[in-house]
Amino acid sequence: MSTTVQPAAGKDRAGLSLASLLRKFGPLLGLLILCGALGAASDRFLTADNLLNVCRQSAVNALVSLGQLVVIVTAGIDLSVGSILGLCCVLVALLMHSGVPPLISVVAALALGLVLGALNGILLTKLHLPHPFIPTLGMMNVARGLALVISGGFPISELPSSFRFWGAGSLGWIPAPVILVALFSAAFYVFLNRTTVGRDIYAIGGNPQAARLSGIPVDARLILVYALSGLTAAAGAIVLAGRIGGASFLGGVGTVSGTLVGALIMGVLRNGLNLLNVSAAWQTVVIGIVIVAAVWVDIARQRAADKGGR
Repeated sequence: MSTTVQPAAGKDRAGLSLASLLRKFGPLLGLLILCGALGAASDRFLTADNLLNVCRQSAVNALVSLGQLVVIVTAGIDLSVGSILGLCCVLVALLMHSGVPPLISVVAALALGLVLGALNGILLTKLHLPHPFIPTLGMMNVARGLALVISGGFPISELPSSFRFWGAGSLGWIPAPVILVALFSAAFYVFLNRTTVGRDIYAIGGNPQAARLSGIPVDARLILVYALSGLTAAAGAIVLAGRIGGASFLGGVGTVSGTLVGALIMGVLRNGLNLLNVSAAWQTVVIGIVIVAAVWVDIARQRAADKGGR
């Protein structure tokens, strides 16, 4: 009997090992395949200058995605990040255009993002709203409206050249936005993987009721999570203004590296479509299809893993 059982067990272990590798490195493999395909389609894609440009273009999405990572890990959603980013972008530009020093302007924008994000968390937890969709949808409209109110609907230009460094500058050959993304990524990695609060956030995503019963201050952690989402949206606004989008949706799962790969996939896809002279309208269609497909693959993969565990 042992001679027949052991090979089967070996096959099971091999299958589980392959599935584990695909879960861990699947997004990276997809990115490499996409780069290879675009490199074959355009001789300009794999040049050093273009790849650095892709990293620069992906910086805003990467920063915002880090905040979305901690939200999605809790099985939540934040619909307001785009509007908060826009409002913070307008604020930092308007302050500097009015003569406020760049450092104070940047701090004010970051503080605004943090406060608005925290307000999302407070509305969710203290008003006992049934889903984060509700407060973040409301905040999306509030922030969008405030951006129009304070700007008067007019563009703001003539920002100080020193401020443009974080959006368009470089340290040697490394784009400054890439450095900012690296710093935020390192901070989020340590926070999620090396702190008690980070472990609490994963626990909340896995089972909020069990987390609450085990003594985790769920409300306080959720307020922090949404505050971080607002903060990274504001950081993205700093990069965007200086230049003038991987976690499981089921919650409890997600890594910083996977999030960065996801942001790069979107940046690579948009850059490659530009090089291939695909119209902006069709680019939007393709990116929408990719987003839906990526979520479907994530859910299907998780369901397969759940069946394998039973």
